[in-house]
Amino acid sequence: MNRVKHLKLFFIINPQSGTHSNTDWKTEIEEYLQNTGHIAEWFVLGDHVDEASIKNKIADFKPDRVIAVGGDGTIQLASSCLIHTGISLGIIPAGSANGLAKELNIPPEINKALDIILGDFFKTIHITRINDKNCIHLSDIGFNAFVIKKFETASHHGMFGYIKAAWKVLWQQPQMDVTIRIDEEDLRFRAAMIVIANATKYGSGACINPEGKLDDKLFEVVVIKKISLIELFKMMVTHSPFDESKTQVFQVRFLEIHSKRKAHFQVDGEYLGKVNVVKASLIPAALQIIIPSPKVSD
Repeated sequence: MNRVKHLKLFFIINPQSGTHSNTDWKTEIEEYLQNTGHIAEWFVLGDHVDEASIKNKIADFKPDRVIAVGGDGTIQLASSCLIHTGISLGIIPAGSANGLAKELNIPPEINKALDIILGDFFKTIHITRINDKNCIHLSDIGFNAFVIKKFETASHHGMFGYIKAAWKVLWQQPQMDVTIRIDEEDLRFRAAMIVIANATKYGSGACINPEGKLDDKLFEVVVIKKISLIELFKMMVTHSPFDESKTQVFQVRFLEIHSKRKAHFQVDGEYLGKVNVVKASLIPAALQIIIPSPKVSD
């Protein structure tokens, strides 16, 4: 594989991501890049994120590639700065779940991720615009968003912390009365959770959207009418077809959700409070993302 020489690399680092808050990302990346001829610039995120400042830094530095060092929220932030710019996005997984990195088979080991970032393989993907946020991975209203709210304030992180938060929410979260407008038709549901999905699975490995493709011209709406242990087993283990009486999937380019009562809402792992209206639309071919080398079939 031939590599482009002397790349200009712009790293957006979230030092508080996931369970890696003690990792000195800048030092490790500098050691990897030593004697390669590549040029690196850095933006370390603080408590208050200023997207305009990141865009200004990118405009001044004019990088070939921008690399998000963090979880799905950091990737979402970086991607919002790159829509239709032609600048490629790379990922170093450093979050608690790393859903998109898992979707793209990007390994958590920093040197392996950097190998991919300096490679020559790319995928052009769509994203969705949801209310005033760009979503690169998964967004939802209801059960999972409430779990994320609980998880953010929990003493335990990682998968154990998420499971503990989910168990608490399971007994607290009421079903939502919602109207969903799809292709100018209004559909009414009682639902525990509605997912707006670009990708296929959460960082937990739960396959919520078997139909999903990051590079097509549609996104999916997954209506989970009731949290069912059988359906969860399908998502986590067997990946067999859903029971339509419990879970339905729709493919759309535009969506409106109206909930009778305000419900918990999240985009790419970032909890955004309660809403009773969600609007989503497709932004096609929005972003070029760096991916591992495709497997060569025998």
